[in-house]
Amino acid sequence: MNMKLKTADNVLPFTKMSGTGNDFIVINNMQGTYAIDWSSFAAHYCTRRTSVGADGVLIIEGSTEADFNYRIFNADGSEAEMCGNGARCAALFAFQHKVAGRHMWFNTLAGIIEAKVNTHDISIRMTDPHNLEKDILLDIGTQQHRVDFINTGVPHTVIFTEDLSTISIIELGRAIRMHEHFSPAGTNVNFVQIMEDGHIRVRTYERGVEAETLACGTGAVASALISNCVRHVPGPPVHVHMPGGELSIDFLLDHESFSDVWLRGSVDIVYTGNISL
Repeated sequence: MNMKLKTADNVLPFTKMSGTGNDFIVINNMQGTYAIDWSSFAAHYCTRRTSVGADGVLIIEGSTEADFNYRIFNADGSEAEMCGNGARCAALFAFQHKVAGRHMWFNTLAGIIEAKVNTHDISIRMTDPHNLEKDILLDIGTQQHRVDFINTGVPHTVIFTEDLSTISIIELGRAIRMHEHFSPAGTNVNFVQIMEDGHIRVRTYERGVEAETLACGTGAVASALISNCVRHVPGPPVHVHMPGGELSIDFLLDHESFSDVWLRGSVDIVYTGNISL
């Protein structure tokens, strides 16, 4: 792993944070102190049981366009365009470390993100979703699956089910994630069950993590928007229940065009520590 530090003690401070169950290693590199191969770093330190363990690594850097620059590296080392729950963690981190005020803007590969640190939770305004595709038929093995697709900063596929407990999230999720229809970038996969109260339950297979995660912010947004647009789930807001907790999605809809999309939910600081390099 290629790492170069401009500090004398070769110690890298980090904060472990959780956004509704999505957990991250957060690094403050506003001063450009750390010249590190972040891809290799993420692949090594996100490994559970043998290292810190996380869904991804978040890097907070200086920016000339916004309050700061936000980079996201998945557990497999790939760099993501955007991560909703990670962005909410980054917003709280930036506020607590005086990088930004309660109302902030930061740069991502998906565009400029607006965020607000509220009294009890964190909300972010997503970049406008695009590339909505409805009623896609996918042949997987001997079965055909009907899915919908939208890009909420990263690509997301949504598949509806009557009972989440009967779905093989890993097996079917991986098959859809790798399907040639979504080549070469691939896709995240969200399994959605509509509840009697109009809320939705969602389980997500995340690209880059290559497993099910407790929550996925961009996936919750994709699931909420498509549920509202295609299945007429009431909203906004749409309430999304994921294994890690509840997220609320607000938005404007005009003839299948979404704008002013806000993702809102809890963020927790798990612990702080130092990595000796």
